[in-house]
Amino acid sequence: MHPDAGHEAGDDASAHAHAASVALADRASALWPQAATPGAVHVVSTPIGHLADITLRALAVLRQAAVICCEDTRHARPLLDRYGIGTPTFALHEHNEASAVPRLLERLRAGDAVAIISDAGTPLVSDPGGRLVAAASNAGLRVIPIPGASATLAALVASGLAAHPFTVLGFPDRKGKGREDTLALAARLPHAVVLFESPNRLVDTLRDLAAIAGRERRVAVARELTKHFEEIRRGTLEEVAAYYEAVPPRGEIVFVLDGATAAEPTEDGLRATAAAMREQGFRPRDIVRMLMDEHGASRNLAYRLAHDT
Repeated sequence: MHPDAGHEAGDDASAHAHAASVALADRASALWPQAATPGAVHVVSTPIGHLADITLRALAVLRQAAVICCEDTRHARPLLDRYGIGTPTFALHEHNEASAVPRLLERLRAGDAVAIISDAGTPLVSDPGGRLVAAASNAGLRVIPIPGASATLAALVASGLAAHPFTVLGFPDRKGKGREDTLALAARLPHAVVLFESPNRLVDTLRDLAAIAGRERRVAVARELTKHFEEIRRGTLEEVAAYYEAVPPRGEIVFVLDGATAAEPTEDGLRATAAAMREQGFRPRDIVRMLMDEHGASRNLAYRLAHDT
């Protein structure tokens, strides 16, 4: 085989994949010629890694919109080029969003369909765009979600932990009271908590959580989701922190912390609760119900403590 033959075959495959992707976007726009609504903001979910993870409706909206607001236009270019989307782009990020919103509202009122995309996944979850959506909503303009890929949900459903209910806290602050408050909240919530973190701060954050929530609390770290080097590392906070201390992580990271387990009530604690309720005028039957429903006491113990026997 000629040395260049392999490269040519790869180039041919790449060109074929690009042509097929453009044809798919063409077809999507033809199937839904009114996918983009004039005068509306479209919050469009895009792939979190694998470029195939985009919906036909999203392709049609991005083709038909008057402008695509991107967190980073350079980051958006590979996706738009892959599907032959030539819609004008506009950089909308935390540094210019406040000043850009009035101009975008003017375009919306003039009938332009505006799309918002983030660097990856569903916009507004730890991404810019919230000011525009709030302003459009307050102005009586339509805001239309175009659902799709979400790193939050992908990590959650693959975590192996109870997925419902859950709370998303996003990126913890790097330092200070804001960080302490976020980690303390994550540690005490009784259900799964989803957080984002950068590779160079992951180990510190896992160690900090272990100090608050306990080293044995379960966690699942999802790295490079949908990409070639996708990894989901599950274990205790201590185990996973030790692993990434030895093998420094790279890429995009989402992690899921298991919920806190309620401490077993002690009889002395329940007796004190019952006494306090009696002082407040609660009837014995109400005390029994509260001790059982709110504090996990058995029926016999709740009855005995409610009657102070």
